[in-house]
Amino acid sequence: MSAIPVEPRLTLENGFTVRPWRDGDDLALLEIWGDPENPMHHADRALLRPSSNEPWARCVVAEYEDVPVAAATLFRSTLHPDRLSFYAEVAPEHRRSGAAVQLLELLQAEAPSCGVQSLKARCAKGSAAQCFLKDNGFSKIQCSRSVIVSPGSLPLPDLEGSSLELEDLATGSVELTELVADFYNAVHDWDRSEMTIGKAQHMLLSPETGASGAVVLRDSAQDDRILAFAVSYTAEQTDDPADVLLGWDPKLTEDEAEAAAGDLLAMAAARFPVRLEVDNSMGPLKRITDALVEKGDAEADFEALIYARDADAE
Repeated sequence: MSAIPVEPRLTLENGFTVRPWRDGDDLALLEIWGDPENPMHHADRALLRPSSNEPWARCVVAEYEDVPVAAATLFRSTLHPDRLSFYAEVAPEHRRSGAAVQLLELLQAEAPSCGVQSLKARCAKGSAAQCFLKDNGFSKIQCSRSVIVSPGSLPLPDLEGSSLELEDLATGSVELTELVADFYNAVHDWDRSEMTIGKAQHMLLSPETGASGAVVLRDSAQDDRILAFAVSYTAEQTDDPADVLLGWDPKLTEDEAEAAAGDLLAMAAARFPVRLEVDNSMGPLKRITDALVEKGDAEADFEALIYARDADAE
């Protein structure tokens, strides 16, 4: 790493010194930062880890009077290759000191070595991070909501009177994996993805991801074509919401996709609540969940925003 110091440490403005991330920093920073505010915050902190070249990642810690108070990382995803992901966190008493800006500049100086200059970051709506991103040239490109759908909030479809059929399908099914990959790529045109069958199986459908089962909605009138799928990441159904990935065949029209997604969601949430992550790019599902939230049959319990600073726009 050329710009990031090993020893001696690099001295920044306002009394901060910077060094690479090392073992034990997570615990030391936790004592300063306190507990994460939400699941997204917890997941983002897990991105802070030692720097590497394969995959490309840089991570640094800022100290004040020899105490770790801030950390930041910049890394390249094998799934979304066009932008580097940035995350930084600064202890509350050191915010607005310029530490985060200096860490961002230091990390971005390393970016030419991986061939990507555009950046992205996510934050909670109304957070200090959102203000930081807006103040530093980032623009909002996506909004993602965690929506909890109440049981019985949608009318069940009459399968016996139609060509539709509900089927349990193994998460290792090639047919399902292909559809999940196609769906993921289709709803990520705002941040180009390279989801393959192998990546879909590894990142979304393997036991290590928590995937515990899947159901699909087929249409016998269309050669048993799968119209929509739902993958559960909750092993046992309880009164707590089950985490579900719900998608559809991207070749469907918007109206067809909304009908198929609505039917499958109605059956998935017939007796127990389900939690869905819904991006604005998922138009058919967003219209369904927006209507349920408006009627009080669903709750949007968390909203995340994704910002980007593209090199060709600077």
